Amino acid sequence: MIKDLTVGPPGKALRNFSLPLLGGVIFQQMYNVADSLIAGKMIGEDALSAVGNAYEVTLIYLAFAFGCNIGCSVVISQLYGAKRIRELKSAVSTNFLFSGALTLLLMVLGFLLMPSLLRLIRLADSIRPAALEYLNIYTAGLLFLFFYNISSGIFSALGDSKTPFWFLACSSTANVFMDILFVRLFPHRGVGAVAWATFLCQGVSCVLAVVTVFRKLRTLECEEKPKLFDLAILKRIIRIALPSTLQQCFVSLGNILIQSIVNGFEGAVVAGYAAAIKVNGFTTTTISTLGTGVSNFTAQNLGAGKPDRVRRGMKSGLGLMCAVALVFSLVYVIFRTPLIGLFMKEKGSAALDVGCEFLLIVAPFYILVAIKLCADSVFRGAGAMTLFMATTFTALFLRVLLAFLFSRFWGSTGIWLAWPVSWMMSCSLSAIFYFSGVWKKAHL
Repeated sequence: MIKDLTVGPPGKALRNFSLPLLGGVIFQQMYNVADSLIAGKMIGEDALSAVGNAYEVTLIYLAFAFGCNIGCSVVISQLYGAKRIRELKSAVSTNFLFSGALTLLLMVLGFLLMPSLLRLIRLADSIRPAALEYLNIYTAGLLFLFFYNISSGIFSALGDSKTPFWFLACSSTANVFMDILFVRLFPHRGVGAVAWATFLCQGVSCVLAVVTVFRKLRTLECEEKPKLFDLAILKRIIRIALPSTLQQCFVSLGNILIQSIVNGFEGAVVAGYAAAIKVNGFTTTTISTLGTGVSNFTAQNLGAGKPDRVRRGMKSGLGLMCAVALVFSLVYVIFRTPLIGLFMKEKGSAALDVGCEFLLIVAPFYILVAIKLCADSVFRGAGAMTLFMATTFTALFLRVLLAFLFSRFWGSTGIWLAWPVSWMMSCSLSAIFYFSGVWKKAHL
C-alpha cells in the first residue's frame, strides 16, 4: 500500500511505516547470518573464517547497491511528497537503467580483482580458495542484489514498507532451508553450496520485487508520458547516491583494513571475529534500516514544504531506534555465549571466547549508534550530504586508527575497544550538526 507520510500524526505515521522495516531487516540479515552459521556449524571454523572474510568484501558491492537504493528513494520521496508523478516514474526507470550498467561494470571488476584483494588482506592460503569461490558466486548474482535493493527503496519512498517485508520474510526463510539442503546434498562444495543457495533465493526475490514495483507504479496516474531516461533526474539521484555510496565504500574499506589486522592473529581470533561481526552487523544494520524510515519521512515532508513535522518525526524515530538498541545490548551481553556458540562446530573453543569478548565490549554502546544514525538519517533525507559524510568518515577514520593503535598495546582486545571509543566521538559530532539546524537549508 502506498502511504503519504506528510499527513497524520508524525509519530504514528513514522512508527507504522518503520515497524515493517524492522521486521524486514531482521529477515534480510538472516541471509548473511545463515551463511556463516551453517558454514561454521556444518562445515567447520575454516569455512566460517572464509565466509567471514568474504562478507567484508561483499560490503563493497552492498555499498553501491545501498547508494542506488538511497539515491532513488530520497528523490522519489521528495517527488511523491510534491505530487510530481511524471518525474517520479522517470526517476524509477532512470535508476534501473543506470544501476544495470553499474552492476555489469562491478561484475567485471570483481571477477578480475578478487584474487588480488584476498591476498592483500593477508587471508591464509588454507582459507583463500573457499572465500574466492563464495565471492565469485556472489558476484555473479549482483544484478539480483542491486535490483532488489532499488525495488525496496522505491517501496519505502512511496510509504510502502510492508511489501518488501513479505518478500524478505519468505526469501530469507527459504534461504536458511536451502543452505542446509545444499550443504547436505553437495558436501564436497563446502561454502560454494551455501553461496549457490543464497544466489537462487535472492534471484527469485528480486524478480518478484521488480514486477511488483512496476505494477504499483501503474496505479499512479500522470497526464504526460514519463521519460525512460532523464539526465537531470539522474544527476539528482547521483547527488544523493554518490555520497552514500562513498560513505559505505569507505566503511567497507575500513572493515577490510580491520579484517587485515585481525587476520594477523591466530586462527581462533579470525573465526571468533567472523562470528561476532555477523552478530554485531545484525544490530547496526537493523538500526540503520530504521533510519531509512526517518530519511524517507524527512524527504517527503520537506518535499511537501512541512519542515515542522520533521523534528517531531525525528523524536519518534529516535525513541524507536534507541529502544531497539537497548534490547540488542541486553540480549547480547546476557546471552553472548550461546549466540556465538551457534556458529561453532565445537563447544568450548578459543574462537568462542574471542567472539564473546567482542560482544561484551561492543554491545553496551549500541545506543550511541542509534543516536548517531538517527541524526544522520535526517541529514540524508534533507539532502545535507556534506554533514552526513563528515560524521560517517569521522567514525570510520577513528575506528580504523584506534584499532591499529590499540592492537599494539592490548592485542585483539584493543581492536574491539576501537568500536565504542569511535562511536562516542562521532555521535557527539552528529548531535552538534543536528541541533545546529543547518540541515534544514539543504533539501532540494
